[in-house]
Amino acid sequence: MAAANNNNQHHHKPHFLIVTYPAQGHINPALQFAKRLIRLGARATFLTTLSAYRRMNNPPILDDQLFTFQTFSDGYDDGFKASGDKYDAYKIEIRRRGSQAITDLIVSNENLGRPFNYVTYTLLLPWAAEVAREFHLPSAMLWIQPATVLNIYYYYFNGHKDAIENTATGSAVALPGVSVEFTGKDLPSFLDPTKDDIYNIKPTFQEQMDVLNEDPNPTVLVNSFDKLEPEALKSIEKFKMIAVGPLLPSAFLDGKDPNDNSFGNNARKWKSFAREAAAEGGSSDQNLKAFIAELH
Repeated sequence: MAAANNNNQHHHKPHFLIVTYPAQGHINPALQFAKRLIRLGARATFLTTLSAYRRMNNPPILDDQLFTFQTFSDGYDDGFKASGDKYDAYKIEIRRRGSQAITDLIVSNENLGRPFNYVTYTLLLPWAAEVAREFHLPSAMLWIQPATVLNIYYYYFNGHKDAIENTATGSAVALPGVSVEFTGKDLPSFLDPTKDDIYNIKPTFQEQMDVLNEDPNPTVLVNSFDKLEPEALKSIEKFKMIAVGPLLPSAFLDGKDPNDNSFGNNARKWKSFAREAAAEGGSSDQNLKAFIAELH
């Protein structure tokens, strides 16, 4: 009877599907996000490509009652080779195969009695939100960069393109809701019209902003914390931006990092603020608790 009750408890926990682009800079913070969810009593199913899993020296080991790691083939099981593979072809394949993998997981988990309540996805995967919408599931982008960077992309594709591109000639640009001005050296290089967008990545970012704009409740979970970016987290009025970071391994937040002595005074101060935000009862912890509570 106790085992049956325990299974029922697991089935009533919010269940998140976390979909990540197959790159270390996406996978690592997304795994930390999964750990935070589990710590707060949610279930998490983590989906990335087979090639990414094969590159992991130490695949994640978490509570197997609350965490499931799933992979799918993107057609490039030995990894994308920049020297020979065409990125436009890769984008088509990962979209087609990834969309099917998400569909299969949503259907199979529904049939097993552990349906998903929410889909989260990292940048470069806007189609994940479209699949979620087909199944009437809410979704959120897990933004692995600072909120300020999201602001730059958003305003580039929403009325400030010319002003941002003019920074290539040495001028500065001020964006709504942010008190600092940006010059060309502050901005992502592929937004500079004088430089080549060698992977043709700009249309994917445009699609991502369009997908969020079309969402009736556009939500972005940001790898930042309230005290670090108070303005940037509020500057896009249309988006619900929730700081859930810093999404770092606990060793980097609890003083166990052996390289801790390399931090300067200012870095040490912000590390202290980051530790407070991520700790139980901290601002990011409270933000994530409130986010999960809204699902009940």
